[in-house]
Amino acid sequence: MIRITKENKDQFNTLGELRRSGYKSRSVKEELRENLIQKLQGKEVIFKGVMGYDDTVIPDLQRAILSRHNINLLGLRGQAKTRIARAMVELLDDYIPVIAGSELNEDPFHPITGRSKALIENMGDKTPISWLSRNERYIEKLATPDVSVADLIGDIDPIKAVNEKLAYNDERVIHFGLVPRANRGIFVLNEIPDLQARIQVSLFNILQEKDIQIRGFSFRIPLDIQFVFTANPEDYTNRGSIVTPLKDRIGSQILTHYPKNLQVAMEITRQEANLNSEQLKTVEVHPLLAELIEQVVFEARDNEFVDAKSGVSARLSISAYENLVSAAERRTLLAGDKKTLARVTDLYGMIPAITGKIEMVYEGELEGPYQVALSLIGKAIRNRFSHYFGDPEKLGRKENDPFSRIVNWFEKGNTVNLPLTARDSLYARELNRVSGLGELVTDHIEDSGKMDRYLWMEFVLYGLAEYSRLSKIHSDQSAQFGDLVGSMLGSFSDDPL
Repeated sequence: MIRITKENKDQFNTLGELRRSGYKSRSVKEELRENLIQKLQGKEVIFKGVMGYDDTVIPDLQRAILSRHNINLLGLRGQAKTRIARAMVELLDDYIPVIAGSELNEDPFHPITGRSKALIENMGDKTPISWLSRNERYIEKLATPDVSVADLIGDIDPIKAVNEKLAYNDERVIHFGLVPRANRGIFVLNEIPDLQARIQVSLFNILQEKDIQIRGFSFRIPLDIQFVFTANPEDYTNRGSIVTPLKDRIGSQILTHYPKNLQVAMEITRQEANLNSEQLKTVEVHPLLAELIEQVVFEARDNEFVDAKSGVSARLSISAYENLVSAAERRTLLAGDKKTLARVTDLYGMIPAITGKIEMVYEGELEGPYQVALSLIGKAIRNRFSHYFGDPEKLGRKENDPFSRIVNWFEKGNTVNLPLTARDSLYARELNRVSGLGELVTDHIEDSGKMDRYLWMEFVLYGLAEYSRLSKIHSDQSAQFGDLVGSMLGSFSDDPL
């Protein structure tokens, strides 16, 4: 079969020219299926930009397309459901022919409306055709409670009837909705449980019999559409549900999920973070901090104060990454440095991203969003610290405790104060004061550069504080580390009782 491209489509402008070209039309589901087969055989990357689903969601999606099924993507927020639906456009042909002026993108070989049938009967091979690109064959609609049958399917247009002097039983008085206008393309309905049940019922005929019914019209218009629905299981209990007969008509329901490991989550965040060239030149983000951001999200998904049914979107880590870079950029501007490496203290600049993107259970509301965010950051630091330096609770019981020299230095009354806006020179000078800190990093971390080394040294102080080997006081201006016992005794002596 001839393949129509941007370069050769202008050679075929009439139905006769199209016939002589040898072009054969296909249904949209056959088109998706055959193009998918071609890409699989060619070992091409399918669904570019969708990460973490290579062994789970994407194989299910490919099986659904090969089966010519309508699809429901079911998963919590921030699981790339809409991105997957939009990526399906790449499986469509570059261009398809349509009858010129057709509202429903009608196939010149298979007209479906009375107007187009009459046009071909009168003009024959001279019937003009136009070309529709793949991007024009994608329609997306967010399901909201106010969506009507007229919005989706269509309704009688009395103004058209009056202006064109048409009877109300003439199909030309119909104003077609979004679904018929998606004929020969992909129609995506996001958050379908939010659609009222009576509106969901209007989709039954389209999915099963592939036709539409509008008010009292008895005519049948067969539509050729690939349907993709998205739904959040939380919606099934909080706002609505997919009615059972509609679920029964959807061929494949595919379950999405969050990234299963830090590496995939980091790749997604790097891809999606919206940073400009100036930020990229000014701020360098060490992989350790990228890990900590993703660990915060992993901790949130398992936290007792966070509503697991609501989910913790990947947008949290993306916004947090952007906030981390902005916190480091702001510090650089205030300190007068030209370039910097993001620090652990900069992580606290991402608290607004955390508090704005997690839904808490009742106990979490009592705790307060800010305290929950601090707790999540602390747990992430604790987790990654044990990964790189071992568990201080276990190592501290041994005679050769690797942290004893650092802890002893603080027990002598020494403190470290790290202002949040400190210049890199002051930051390094403060960390260099701590006896044994640099040596510990050298022993555990290979190939750490000059500034990387200071980041690891700072991380050690935060990690020891999370394991209650040091005290930490974090304010809006600075982070201060000291002897744990001394700080406890000091707080008792300050007690007026």
